[in-house]
Amino acid sequence: MKAVHFGAGNIGRGFVGLLLHEGGYEVVFSDVAGPLVDAINAVSEYTVHEVGEGGRDHVVTGFRAINSAEHPDQVIEEVAGANVVTTAVGPTILRFVAPHLVAGLALRDPSSPPLQIMACENAINATDLLRDEMVEAAGEAWAALEQRAVFANTAVDRIVPEQPAGAGVDVTVEPFFEWAIERHPFGDDPPAIPGAHFVDDLAPYIERKLFTVNTGHAATAYFGAQAGVERIADALADPATAARVAAALEETSAVLIAKHEFAPEELAEYRATILARFANPALPDHVRRVARQPLRKLSRNERFVGPAAEAAERGLSVEALVAAMGAALAFDDPDDPQAVELQAMLREQDADAVTAAVTGLERSHPLYARVRDAVAARQAALAG
Repeated sequence: MKAVHFGAGNIGRGFVGLLLHEGGYEVVFSDVAGPLVDAINAVSEYTVHEVGEGGRDHVVTGFRAINSAEHPDQVIEEVAGANVVTTAVGPTILRFVAPHLVAGLALRDPSSPPLQIMACENAINATDLLRDEMVEAAGEAWAALEQRAVFANTAVDRIVPEQPAGAGVDVTVEPFFEWAIERHPFGDDPPAIPGAHFVDDLAPYIERKLFTVNTGHAATAYFGAQAGVERIADALADPATAARVAAALEETSAVLIAKHEFAPEELAEYRATILARFANPALPDHVRRVARQPLRKLSRNERFVGPAAEAAERGLSVEALVAAMGAALAFDDPDDPQAVELQAMLREQDADAVTAAVTGLERSHPLYARVRDAVAARQAALAG
C-alpha cells in the first residue's frame, strides 16, 4: 500500500505520516522545500519524540520525498498509483495541490479502487474545499475522473511545536492526538489508519475541536503575549491568564451544547483535557508561534469570531471571547507579516472599517458592536 502526503513539515512527518506508516503504507512526501526534501531522502528513518506524561519514541521507516516544484511529473505518477492521498499544507495551498491530483487521476487505471483523499487541515470541511479546487482545475474532464476518487472530511488534532535546533527530520510532539474521519465515503473499504476513528457525522467533532482546541490555543497565546511570557505552558501557569482562557472556552462550550447537544459534563472533561495538554511543561510550544497570523485567526469563520457570532445570535455570553479578540488585536510582532498588517490597519483606518475588513461581520450582526468596541480600544491604546 502507498500513501502520498502533501506537506512534509512537522505535522506531516510527526502526525499524519507517522500514522500512515503505522498503518502499513509506504509514505511518499511531496513538498516544495528543496532542502527539506533532500534531508528526508538523506535518511532511512526518523524518530517522532512524544514529550510529556505517557510519551514514547516512534521510529518511522519506509518513506521518501519528492520536490513537487522541480518534479511535478514524479508526484503525479505517485498519485496515479497510490491508495491514499493526504495533505497538511494549509487551506490556502490546497489550490496548488489540486492540479497534481487531477493529473494523477487522469493517469490512474480506471479499474483500480478509488483513490482515498483526505485533507488534514485546520479548517472546516477542508476535503470539500480540495475537491472543489480539483473540479475547477479539471474543468470538463472532471466528469470522466470523479469516479476514480472518494473524498472524506477529517478533524485532526495534535500539538506539534517549533522544533529544537539540530533535530534534523526528527519531530517532537505531544503524546495526545485525535484523527476523526467521515465513515460513509469509504463504504466497506476504509483506509487502514491505526488510532483514527471513523464517525457518521463529523460536524460536531470538527467544531468541538475548532472551538475548543484552536480557540483555546490561540487565546492562551494572545493572553500570554499580553502578559509578556514566552511559552504556552508558562502562560497557563499564571492563574489570571488560565482563568481568562477557561472563561473563553466555557463560552464556546455553551455554543456546542446548544448546537450539537453535547453533554455539559462531557465538554467540561474535554476542556480540562485540552488545557492540561497546553500546560504540558515538556512541550516547547511558544506564544509567538501559536499567535502568528492574527488576521486569519480573527476572520469570520475562524476560532474567535465563528463561535462568538453563533453565541451572540443565541443570546449567549461573549465577554471572554471578545476579550480574547482584544488580545489578538494587540498582538504586535514585527516578524509576523499579518501582525504588522493588522497594526497598520488599526493605525490608518477607522474602527468600523477595521472591524468589517478583519472579521467579516455585518453592522447589523449582534456581535458587531462588541468587536468594534474592542477595535476602538486598541486604536485608543495605540494613539495614547
